[in-house]
Amino acid sequence: MTTVNDPGLEPVPDPARMRKQYRADGLDESELAGDPMEQFGRWFRQAAQEGAVFEPNAMVVSTANAEGRPTSRTVLMKAYDEQGFVFYTNYDSRKAQDLAGNPYVSLLFPWHAIARQVIVTGTARRTGRDETAAYFRTRPHGSQLGAWASAQSSVISSRAELDASYEELHARYPEGEQVPVPPNWGGFRVAPQRVEFWQGRWNRLHDRLRYVAEADGSWRVERLSP
Repeated sequence: MTTVNDPGLEPVPDPARMRKQYRADGLDESELAGDPMEQFGRWFRQAAQEGAVFEPNAMVVSTANAEGRPTSRTVLMKAYDEQGFVFYTNYDSRKAQDLAGNPYVSLLFPWHAIARQVIVTGTARRTGRDETAAYFRTRPHGSQLGAWASAQSSVISSRAELDASYEELHARYPEGEQVPVPPNWGGFRVAPQRVEFWQGRWNRLHDRLRYVAEADGSWRVERLSP
């Protein structure tokens, strides 16, 4: 397959020739924490401290509907603990509708700048309303209004319709006035069943170490071929 170039523009880069050599230092089993959430915490702190990773809490969330048709989108992780990873959304959105019928989900943290990825597979369940409300109160006023203004994933006639909805809400709840939590908005916590830590290495011989949940609550670590 060839790439067509417009003679009046700069040549289009050939994707087949685009490659980087990744970092030489690797990931060894002896370096891993006892459980994946502790290990994630180590890597997440490093990703945030490096400064080169834009929004290290950004993750690709992949779901599938009842017919098995997948969809992916980037979402911001807003919490993580020993029980899993938390994000928030409109419960009428496509992702939430997928999860209502099929709770299996995949998360991907693509930390390209430091040649690392974390890939999570698990199941999602809704967070409690108290937890949702506590997080909602931390959002900027405009983001709180945005959660009301957007009927996420639904078809709208124009940008003007969305802006008009926001302005109406802004008039009703001006800056400084408490915005109620939308009844159809809240969180999901993804309980991990498998968590892979991917470290880029020279010559595409990457390190891939994966935690797998055991029936007794412990974790087994596997090394995967790159």
